[in-house]
Amino acid sequence: MIRYDFTGKVALVTGSSRGIGVATLTAFAKAGATGVLHFWDDPDGGNRRDAEALAKALGGAVHLEPADVREAGEVEAMMQRVKVQFGGLDILVNNAGIIRDRTLKKMTLDEWHAVLQTNLTGVFHCCKYGADILRDGGRIVNIASIAGLLGFHGQTNYAAAKAGVMGLTRVLAKELARRRIAVNAVAPGVIQTAMLGEVKADVQAEYLKQIPVGRLGKPEDVANAILFLATEESEYITGHVLPVTGGWA
Repeated sequence: MIRYDFTGKVALVTGSSRGIGVATLTAFAKAGATGVLHFWDDPDGGNRRDAEALAKALGGAVHLEPADVREAGEVEAMMQRVKVQFGGLDILVNNAGIIRDRTLKKMTLDEWHAVLQTNLTGVFHCCKYGADILRDGGRIVNIASIAGLLGFHGQTNYAAAKAGVMGLTRVLAKELARRRIAVNAVAPGVIQTAMLGEVKADVQAEYLKQIPVGRLGKPEDVANAILFLATEESEYITGHVLPVTGGWA
């Protein structure tokens, strides 16, 4: 059942070839939005294949845009292409992210920098250049994490990046308020995506014990929260971090 109508809106979801991004872009497209399907064109071509498969499944209701969010120039060029193609942007969802879990003692500098550059600097790039083409009254929804709220063993890089995203969100909400652009963040808990597969089974079992509703989250649970924050009805909510955690807080 379609709860919202985004007809006439243009929504760009970063990292939308997999996981939460797929669910979010699919939900926007089914609600009538023109979806901009962003993906990182990785060397083995896996992301592109996934992106093209999703675009086909959605019946051509989306526009593919490859870019490396770590690179300011690529993000700026992507945003300008979107402006030329669609005249601007109404909704920006910053979802692209990676994990490189390891204890601080064992974490390499490359693992630290890779996560910060993608999960935090990438959000900065997309907000900076995305704000330039966002129409007044638009929406930005950043994907944070319960890790940025609670902190998990072996995730100093990931938790630091996601905590940074929450801080960025609160400041940007104030800076863009004069244009009626609401900026919020969603902090998912433990969600059933491919990324979760990188977490050991015994650790996942311990996570499950901490979730009051008794199940892991689904990508659609997060997508539903994102869509609400993108509606006109949510216009007085800005600078907020919404946990989507099944009660784990």
